[in-house]
Amino acid sequence: MLKPTEAVEQATQLKNFHSKEREQLDTVRRYWKGRQKLPGVIPSTAPNQVKEMAKIARVNVCQIVIDTLAQSAFVDGFRTKAAAQDIEVWRAWQANRMDARQVGIHRAAFAYGASYAVVLPAADGALPVIRGVSPRRMLCMYGESRDWPVWALERTGGRSFRLYDDEAVYFFGVSKTEDFKHIETREHEMGVTPVVRFLDEDDLDADDDVAAEPGRTPGRFDVPLMGQVAPLMSVQDQIDLTTFGLLVAQWYSAFRQRYAIGWTAESEAEKKKAGASQFWTFDQNPEDMKLGEFSETNLEGYIKSREASLRHAATLSQTPVHELIGELVNMSAEALAAAEAGRDRKVDERKTLLGESHEQVLWLVGQIMGVEVPDDAQVVWRDTSARSFAATVDALGKLVQMLGIPPQELWERVPGATQQDVERWKAAAAQGDSFKVLSDMLEKQASDGGASGGSGLVLPDGSPAAS
Repeated sequence: MLKPTEAVEQATQLKNFHSKEREQLDTVRRYWKGRQKLPGVIPSTAPNQVKEMAKIARVNVCQIVIDTLAQSAFVDGFRTKAAAQDIEVWRAWQANRMDARQVGIHRAAFAYGASYAVVLPAADGALPVIRGVSPRRMLCMYGESRDWPVWALERTGGRSFRLYDDEAVYFFGVSKTEDFKHIETREHEMGVTPVVRFLDEDDLDADDDVAAEPGRTPGRFDVPLMGQVAPLMSVQDQIDLTTFGLLVAQWYSAFRQRYAIGWTAESEAEKKKAGASQFWTFDQNPEDMKLGEFSETNLEGYIKSREASLRHAATLSQTPVHELIGELVNMSAEALAAAEAGRDRKVDERKTLLGESHEQVLWLVGQIMGVEVPDDAQVVWRDTSARSFAATVDALGKLVQMLGIPPQELWERVPGATQQDVERWKAAAAQGDSFKVLSDMLEKQASDGGASGGSGLVLPDGSPAAS
């Protein structure tokens, strides 16, 4: 366990590292939420209406990519291959409302390339506490093991921090001079640093990448950003710039504009009227006044250019084109499934990575609860693929009839069915089976008793009841 002075030194070092990382992550955040900088080609002397058009020219594609992935990844259970019910540690998952809070962990992992979950014992001895943390608020340092960090620093508030290691949690406050002040140390007795990393992509060269520019020596923070947003930044800029050009063309030259040579407005009212009607005047050759008009600008080129950039973004992100462009006309369930096949493969890869991290989280929960989590325990993912409900149910029915698979084993594969639904169905089926067994027994005894002249009912002592 670190002494207070050692903990302060370690936290200060990690905070300096995180400040440099935070700049990159803030850039990703702006693109993700559609608050990126305006196109640099706009001069500072541009009219106010041009600057306003630049602000509304942001067509946020990055958020659509994140949404379509996050809406396809939901954990619904945690069990072993031999067990039909969830392991006991699943109670902690439900108590921490992780059915909903897992979405924030997934979204941050998809956007930034990584996110984190912290698992700690509850202060009152209740079920363990699970919290998701954004990488903008946490920095982890890893050694030889890629599963558990050596150190993790979390900013829990404006001026409060926590340092985690494999023995304890160290609490700090920060003074106005940005100096750490140790507050307290709490042991957690978990044997590992209780922080789990969720990855969008597993890149073995992420910690030893090439420099951003040839000839430069790569540093720790001179590496390409990971996640879904970073590869789309340049395409996002192209879409915004094309949209800006489209808006400018619409405002200034998308319709016929008249002009007059040899006349200028004399009063302010005439100037306003001329400006509102896009009327151009030139004070030349007043003795020979001429009237005319400019032809409107064709906007089709701008629209096709933006559509091409959207298709490019769809290809790079493996997002179905119709989700970015909005063209979905008379598509059958089979055609829709084919259009989303690439996205489904991408989601399956992310589920594999995120699933291992969720299993680490629940293993930590088991350590705190004193519950052994078997090595073959796996999380159960909800099926969100685009298939016809009727076709899916028909296929499941054929598996039962043709292959003899027990129907209860296929209930989890019913689209939209949660784990709570499956448990309720199994309880209802078990109750129904009990009544059926009792009914069959009574019918059999009645038929046997009828043949022998008795009532067919048997008393608890084994003697036949009177008819």
